Amino acid sequence: MTTSIDAVATSDSIKATYRRYLSSLLAVRDPKIDAALRHAIDNTDMLDKGPYLEATPPYAPGKSLQDLIAEGVVAQGFADLAGKALPLDRPLYVHQEQSIRKVAAGRNVVVATGTGSGKTESFLIPILDSLVREREQGALDPGVRALLLYPMNALANDQMKRLRSLLANYPDITFGRYTGETETDPRKAREAFAELNIDEPMLPNEILSRQEMRGRPRRTCC
Repeated sequence: MTTSIDAVATSDSIKATYRRYLSSLLAVRDPKIDAALRHAIDNTDMLDKGPYLEATPPYAPGKSLQDLIAEGVVAQGFADLAGKALPLDRPLYVHQEQSIRKVAAGRNVVVATGTGSGKTESFLIPILDSLVREREQGALDPGVRALLLYPMNALANDQMKRLRSLLANYPDITFGRYTGETETDPRKAREAFAELNIDEPMLPNEILSRQEMRGRPRRTCC
């Protein structure tokens, strides 16, 4: 089977994604300054060059989440998390499948693969599966279940976007970001969220402030 790639279109997509990332990372409170910054980011030719192409072999495909649900490796209720951000019929990479199976069997895992290999799914899917199983058993009581540690705020911010897309329609699992940027006061935290996440809805299951996380930790916190 022969596949092809539109190098120009792919390059444009990567550039646009990078610019959106910078816009979210560098958002400012003043509307005029924010608009000027976004215009500068969108129109400068100093951020990228290329495209440059490098062929790399694909990671070996494994079974899909749908298959793992059918086998009982992943909870039946995990299907409620299905969506664009987490399609159940897409094949996992073999190392993702192995990680999910080992965690389900009670094993500890270390995943060491290249950039873009889906390391996050290797540990995030088992975490979500565990929470779904607790919910099915009626045991999803308040309390922190998992901590995801990142060396930089930018990586934590990127993870938050993923969690928002995954958990937007699953309010039983709560999550939050606890970094040096996290406001203590709930009102200030909501204001900061609105200013830095323009046109993005505020989810009821995202905990925004330190005070809320400390005072009443709910089901999970990242």
